Amino acid sequence: MISTAVRDTAAEAAGDAVSGDGYTRIGDMAKQFGVTLRALRFYEDKGLLMPKREGSARLYTQRDKARLKLVLLGRRVGFSLRDVKQMIDLYEPGGDNARQHRVVLERSERQMKRLQRQRDAIDAAIAELGEMIRDLRARV
Repeated sequence: MISTAVRDTAAEAAGDAVSGDGYTRIGDMAKQFGVTLRALRFYEDKGLLMPKREGSARLYTQRDKARLKLVLLGRRVGFSLRDVKQMIDLYEPGGDNARQHRVVLERSERQMKRLQRQRDAIDAAIAELGEMIRDLRARV
């Protein structure tokens, strides 16, 4: 997931509109990924993104785009930012990334079980609520 997504994201980002120097400005980055400027700054503070700084301007590389895509994916599936950072930081551009794959697999399996338990609890709550609604409709 992580290493494949990094490669795929880097390839996609290569075709994106960037400034003449190959960098993407913070506003363009926010629009492209549907996040706020505040979120980008927060991710930078957490060490997830490392934009180049030109005065007060933040300039994002293709690597930053790949990392942001992975951060957003990780958050969508319920990983903490700490977990996402740890998994992303295991990526080695020239290596086989076997360690990263093992860690991502282990954490993904745990998260899948957690999400399945949550879904089961939600399904049970929906069933109970549905029964209560049917009972109340019959009384009204």
